[in-house]
Amino acid sequence: MTEDARRVFRMDNEVLAFRFTATVSDRAGLAPRERLADPARLKMWLGAAGLGVTDVSQTDLENAVELREVIYRVGSAIAAGEQLEPKDVRTLNAMAAAGHAKAVLRHERAGWNLTETDPVSDALGVLAADAIHILGGPDRSRIKNCEGPGCAGLFLDTSRGANRRWCSMNTCGNKVKKSRITAR
Repeated sequence: MTEDARRVFRMDNEVLAFRFTATVSDRAGLAPRERLADPARLKMWLGAAGLGVTDVSQTDLENAVELREVIYRVGSAIAAGEQLEPKDVRTLNAMAAAGHAKAVLRHERAGWNLTETDPVSDALGVLAADAIHILGGPDRSRIKNCEGPGCAGLFLDTSRGANRRWCSMNTCGNKVKKSRITAR
């Protein structure tokens, strides 16, 4: 991952699909921040996520933002115990089906071979399939929204007691702890 990608994106979520939803920061705050501001930023994020593509169009960016928001809405509905919107489920399934990426093992690491004809759709298909695996899998009851101030990011609570409250202790958890110390 490049230094630029580390500065621009949060890549610390264990779940690839939820890492993608973090391309909007401070979702629950007063001024959510869009990190996929242009096709070049999407290309940068995909590269940092191991889904490198050579070119990204404005339409690709629009499709990616639509997928990201669908994943976020479905994940948040599951976290809240709410019904899923059928349109969101259809979109998620369609984007997963449109991808033709193949899993590969390279240099003892898992990766993806994307087609030359539509690599961005393939990459979005990987993200959609990852979301389906988590959102519909056996751990779906452990999907949560971060309780950090302004965050509301999605995460999979893998703690033994299922009592984790923050998407990342290094970011949101530290903010809360620092504010408690300051308040004393």
